[in-house]
Amino acid sequence: MPREMFGNTKLITKDSNDNNIYWSYRTAFCPECRNIEIDIVRRDGNGHRLDDWRQVYPIGASRGPVPSEVPQNIAQDYIEACNVLPISAKASAALSRRCLQNMLHAAGYKSKDLAKAIDLLLEEKRTDKALPHRLRVTVDAIRNFGNFSAHPIDDKTTLQVIDVEPEEADWCLEIIEDMFEHFYVGPEAARVKKAALDAKLVAGGKPASKGA
Repeated sequence: MPREMFGNTKLITKDSNDNNIYWSYRTAFCPECRNIEIDIVRRDGNGHRLDDWRQVYPIGASRGPVPSEVPQNIAQDYIEACNVLPISAKASAALSRRCLQNMLHAAGYKSKDLAKAIDLLLEEKRTDKALPHRLRVTVDAIRNFGNFSAHPIDDKTTLQVIDVEPEEADWCLEIIEDMFEHFYVGPEAARVKKAALDAKLVAGGKPASKGA
């Protein structure tokens, strides 16, 4: 398990009311991978936290690599959404929304309004393209982030910056990863398996398997 250490730096700055603001830091070291994580947070003169802990090293959310099947332009939005999450949950969620819309457009669900593009996806009748129930439940949530703060959302602009919590932005990334599996990883794995089966059938003097 990582070992955590805590400490306070010297006085860094003052707030708008000329009150002293201090910074606290914490580090975690993993003896297995030899990696170090550093988080910081602001505190008032009484030691009370003024905001949430922020990871400053390494930069970016700790997530797995993008599958090779994902197109480069879509993968780049996902990577940037991961990298900016420790700095701005709002910006991360906005990039996730753009990543999703690019995926939907590439799959034929085209609309300038992300919510309408999601509706087109949810209305898909083809069984080979329709979302499984688990994804139908979660993908609809990505356009609703911001409603938790009871502010109206005009969802005409995919990159609109809306109020989200870090946990909500992180969930956006999980949804994107699920969509990678649905649109790219799963279909490619099925294609490779079918091609291998067909090769064996043909080699044995039998017709190839049915299906697209």
